[in-house]
Amino acid sequence: MAVVTFPRITIFCAAFWAASALAQTAPRPLPMPAAIAEPLDVAYPGTLRVDVDASDLVRRIFNVKETIPVRGAEPLTLLYPKWLPGNHSPSGRIDALAGLVIRGNGATIPWTRDPVDVYAFHVTVPAGVIALDIEFQFLTAVEGSQGRIVVTQEMMNLQWVSVALYPAGYFARRIPVEASVKTPEGWRVATALETASVEGAITKFKTTTFEELADSPLFAGKYSKVLDLGMTGKAPVRLNLFADKESLLETKPEYEEAHKALVRQAHKLFGSYHYDHYDFLLALTDRMGGIGLEHHQSSENGTVPEYFTEWDKNADSRDLLPHEYTHSWNGKFRRPADLWTPNLNVPMRDSLLWVYEGQTQYWGYVLGARAGLLTKRQAMDAFAATAATYDARIGRAWKPLQDTTNDPIVAARRALPWRSWQRSEDYYSEGQLVWFDADTLIRELSRGKKSLDDFASTFFGVNDGSHVPATYTFDDVVAALNSVQPYSWAKFLRDRLDGNGPGAPLDGLARSGYRLIYTEKPSDYIKGIETRSKSVGLTYSLGMAIGREGRLSDVLWEGPAYKLGLVPGTQIIAINNVAYTDERIKDAVTEAKKSDGPIELLVKNGDVFKTVRFDYHEGLRYPQLERIPGTPDRLDQILNARK
Repeated sequence: MAVVTFPRITIFCAAFWAASALAQTAPRPLPMPAAIAEPLDVAYPGTLRVDVDASDLVRRIFNVKETIPVRGAEPLTLLYPKWLPGNHSPSGRIDALAGLVIRGNGATIPWTRDPVDVYAFHVTVPAGVIALDIEFQFLTAVEGSQGRIVVTQEMMNLQWVSVALYPAGYFARRIPVEASVKTPEGWRVATALETASVEGAITKFKTTTFEELADSPLFAGKYSKVLDLGMTGKAPVRLNLFADKESLLETKPEYEEAHKALVRQAHKLFGSYHYDHYDFLLALTDRMGGIGLEHHQSSENGTVPEYFTEWDKNADSRDLLPHEYTHSWNGKFRRPADLWTPNLNVPMRDSLLWVYEGQTQYWGYVLGARAGLLTKRQAMDAFAATAATYDARIGRAWKPLQDTTNDPIVAARRALPWRSWQRSEDYYSEGQLVWFDADTLIRELSRGKKSLDDFASTFFGVNDGSHVPATYTFDDVVAALNSVQPYSWAKFLRDRLDGNGPGAPLDGLARSGYRLIYTEKPSDYIKGIETRSKSVGLTYSLGMAIGREGRLSDVLWEGPAYKLGLVPGTQIIAINNVAYTDERIKDAVTEAKKSDGPIELLVKNGDVFKTVRFDYHEGLRYPQLERIPGTPDRLDQILNARK
């Protein structure tokens, strides 16, 4: 066969033209649309009006009418709130907005949704139009699979961030707004907003800013009660209760006194206040979806219906209000600089949530005990449960605490199959352990003369009476700690934020005079949680937790259940050839201590049945705290009420 050769120049040209042809046919990115106007700190020329008809209890639809002053012959972008304060994430329910119609001078004006930022709507305002009349509906969930239930036959929770559009290009604090709501007849309304008038079922509020409107949700309901909790400085504090039925509103003087003591103890801790008045909004319900959200001048919370009527059974629910109240100082007034944004569509950065939420979690337990909402024993049992959880959290091996501050954005609070490995917003409770550590270290170094209380008053207690948020950075936190007690606080914090275990950061526990142990009997605190939630906690024995109907609600990564191939959702059918009950599985674990035989479970996962055998003989294990003899009882000092 003859060999044909080509000049090199021919080969080069062929390659060049082939590459050129490929370059001509390969896709190229289209240019991005024009950027949405950056918010400026200038006054919006006019006052928005937002009127919400929330009286439809059949369809549970919020019908919205909004008026926005504009300048004719100019383009305008309207924003639906996306980055929600307290959620720390882009979680605005744009999917529930429907029926958007915009008119000017009676004529319909077309709108276009931004192709990149779907929370933005572009409008070209015709000449001569001085106001846009907007109508739309917010379609609330009618069953749990669609989202949180916010309307029932007895109560509702209206969040203004769900029912208002606002103009791009301005700081939210520079946009004036008037708002009103129509509720079912006879319902009482509670909110941090100041009421201008009430006419029948329509409540009109005084002019405020869009920033304050967004931060002032309302509860309304058929069955309600108000408790006066006293004053901080010149500012009254009220507890607004809403319930599924009237009998749930019955309280006792000692329970009311504990809530009044919370207000007094918080003021002693922080030495300041940053609101004209503060309104706890608390729903006692199992019909409306649960919520725990902070605001500058109110809380927005749901808890067990029997919060008051079965007080002794619900200890684990009573750090909720101390936590949310603390947020008025830590989170709403003092706010991380990278978390504060000029409006609700600028992305938030969550790097300091271990202060915002972690220290608040710590004060939630401490203030709860100081006020008498929790007994000292209950607070100690709560600390024990937290310590045990993070001592067993194997995900600390790969994911540092600092990275969990991204979880609100990464996971958006979805249920996770392997929480002990994936981690989920651990800046709350592992952050609590870090601040427990800091508190006991300050007390030790200062020989009892200083504590984290001094940091709280130094850091959060500034600008008494001011509503204006004061932002801070990591360096500001370190400087405030050093002003209380000189130490290498930057290293202390970074070691705990960026380190990887093994085991939880429990130095504070030991320094407080206690150690974590495990006993065969649960504390009353844990027993109450299991009874109310109808669950069985076997995390520290079989490496799993069991929920309703014998289904596994959690499986510890690389724990005994994990190694046998069990996963969350698996249902236990039988134990040692006898039908499953919660008591029987606990009895089986206890009895296995006395024998060499395995604990045998028949389980079902989907349509597949199988038998698994636990070779486990150490009995039930529940976390508790035990005093270390001969050491100062600093935990007792921490939990004591301030005089």
